[in-house]
Amino acid sequence: MDFALTQEQRQIRDMVAEFVDEEVVPRAADIDETDEFPEDLIDRMADLGLMGMPIPEEYGGAGLDYHAYPEALVEISRGSGGLGTVVAAHVSLACHMVSEFGDERQREEYLVPMAEGREIGAFALSEAGAGSDVAAIETTAEPVGGDDPDAYVLNGEKLWTSNGSVADTVVVFAKTDPDAGRQGISSFVVRPDEDDGFVVEGTEHKLGDKGCPTAELRFDDVEIPVDRRLGAEGEGFVQALKTLNGGRITIAARSIGLAQAALDDALAYAGEREQFDRPIGDFQAIQHKLADMDTKIQAARYLMHAAADRKMRGERYVKEAAQAKLFASEIAREVCNEAIQIHGGYGYTRDFAVERYYRDAKLSEIYEGTSEVLRNTIADQLLD
Repeated sequence: MDFALTQEQRQIRDMVAEFVDEEVVPRAADIDETDEFPEDLIDRMADLGLMGMPIPEEYGGAGLDYHAYPEALVEISRGSGGLGTVVAAHVSLACHMVSEFGDERQREEYLVPMAEGREIGAFALSEAGAGSDVAAIETTAEPVGGDDPDAYVLNGEKLWTSNGSVADTVVVFAKTDPDAGRQGISSFVVRPDEDDGFVVEGTEHKLGDKGCPTAELRFDDVEIPVDRRLGAEGEGFVQALKTLNGGRITIAARSIGLAQAALDDALAYAGEREQFDRPIGDFQAIQHKLADMDTKIQAARYLMHAAADRKMRGERYVKEAAQAKLFASEIAREVCNEAIQIHGGYGYTRDFAVERYYRDAKLSEIYEGTSEVLRNTIADQLLD
């Protein structure tokens, strides 16, 4: 299989890389230190068409394919892991839900402003007792109006919602039929500025991924009109799995971007740092580390594009997406760890960026499918 980028795809990647080098990299340490949502950078990315990259042009997006979009996200994440999560959660989760499962009116009203970057989206699925076990969610959306409801009353709490405290549109999963298990889950568009009873309880103080607010949300008798439901009742579980499956490709991209940043810094340091009267890059032990780091990154990139290729061709890609995310997230942590080792004591300080890459990389092994769950998924696909 040949995953060589076309000239147009390379131009998009290079344009994003230039933006990242000029505007994101100089700000990354500040973002990490303050943990403030970088609204001005989001506005700049909106101007560049980066907040709706794979969304069709008729709905405000750039219409990029799933080779160009992940490559662009690699570059964004190379500059800032938190910014990579902001974009991935907004585009691959929130925008995708409305694009894929919304009707025409919903796409025009909610998708267009998100894809254009005028509004931010979030995806509220996880709860205190429902992380990997999606069917265990306890948030409810009680129908109002009998068998043909005209509204729902939403009650419950959500955790780990990326962009949750800054979002204009939140896609929320709730049980419309609590007795039906996973078949009783539906999804809804919630508008924080319009819907009484929507409460941001707070945001998490995280190890890394700074700049992307991870919020705890509460819904107190939030009345949602029926025309804000995405698809039919009971379709939410399948919608969530399909969306997370595609999202795993972009978490692989985020991981690759962080690993690439770590390798770039390690290469530069190995050429500058001298011990025993020569650069440490002259020592075979360091050379082998660098060789292994690059090999792992290239393998992860291949798996990412293999999954993207199957998605673009309309083929089943559950196993491939799980493999891409699993491998890329684990090698990102390994590569960032080796970058710290190459930097020695300096790598353990905040004077160098490699410790930030390491903190940011760890998250990729947890969200949108833990490594343990992904191994189960891969095994299920092999044994099916």
